[in-house]
Amino acid sequence: QVQLVESGGGLVQAGGSLRLSCAASGLTFSTYAMGWFRQAPGKERWFVAAINWSGGVTYYANSVKDRFTISRDNAKNTVYLQMNSLTPEDTAVYYCAAGEGGAAATNRYDYAYWGQGTQVTVSS
Repeated sequence: QVQLVESGGGLVQAGGSLRLSCAASGLTFSTYAMGWFRQAPGKERWFVAAINWSGGVTYYANSVKDRFTISRDNAKNTVYLQMNSLTPEDTAVYYCAAGEGGAAATNRYDYAYWGQGTQVTVSS
């Protein structure tokens, strides 16, 4: 079955950096769009970044643009989220998701498969 496993979360001070990884299995990774979403306590799950099947198209939420970078390695079935200049407002559980069809999307309902999430906590 399809599995998405996130890693790389943790506790970091404001201004610091983290790199999240999401390893996929059970699907033809190179044909799927991938996305990152986040959910803070008591809040909805929000779009963060997305990348199309080839890596040639990326989208970002305005709140993370110029600070976060999404990338993928189709040979390793892995998508990454490099997060720089982190602020306490970035604190959330981060989820990766896989979308059929390959086109990057910002709507969570366009994603069929989800990981279990990884906690990112940014201290002030």
